[in-house]
Amino acid sequence: MTDLARRFSALYTAAVADVLDGLGFLRQTLPPELVPLMPGMRLAGPAFTVEGRPLENDDYDSSIRRFLSTLGEVPPGTVAVYATGDRESAQFGELSAASLQGRGCAGVVLDGGCRDVDFIVATGFPVFARYTTPRDSVLRWNVTASGEDVTIGDVTVGTGDYVLGDADGIVVVPAARIDEVLERAEAVAGTENEIRAAVGRGLTPLEAYERYGKF
Repeated sequence: MTDLARRFSALYTAAVADVLDGLGFLRQTLPPELVPLMPGMRLAGPAFTVEGRPLENDDYDSSIRRFLSTLGEVPPGTVAVYATGDRESAQFGELSAASLQGRGCAGVVLDGGCRDVDFIVATGFPVFARYTTPRDSVLRWNVTASGEDVTIGDVTVGTGDYVLGDADGIVVVPAARIDEVLERAEAVAGTENEIRAAVGRGLTPLEAYERYGKF
């Protein structure tokens, strides 16, 4: 794990989202329907984007070759971010997870479907997905691009943007602002720790706001 990943992993999405709001980036959280396969899953890493679309009656061999070729492009340490354009089949499963985990990838954000959930959960590999289904995507869905900007909900995600996911959801930090957002979010987290301790000692919420400038 890189130093950047360690520092982001020590944060939480709400602190990062608050910093982004303060900088004018008001649409950086992915749709709340994208949830971890099990409670407690967290992910942090630069995005590697994949886009696809539904397709019927494709040749099985060419379809799976396109998918596997793209899967093999995901760099170690990154979060694979899939914009599938699909709501019916599973574009990700156990063997895909094993491949990415074995190469040291940081996790998957899947605006689409996942299957083999029990197997993936048993490995601890972090996957956030919109839905689960046993229906395979081969013959039903194809990769159309990788490494290019994708849109999920009202968020544009580019390869190199930083992705942080936890129990609250997923936030995306623009690549050009990663260092600034990280430093500010660490400061926010420190201040919130102080507020938490202060209100625990009896300081009222308004007094806390007046003292610390946030609540």
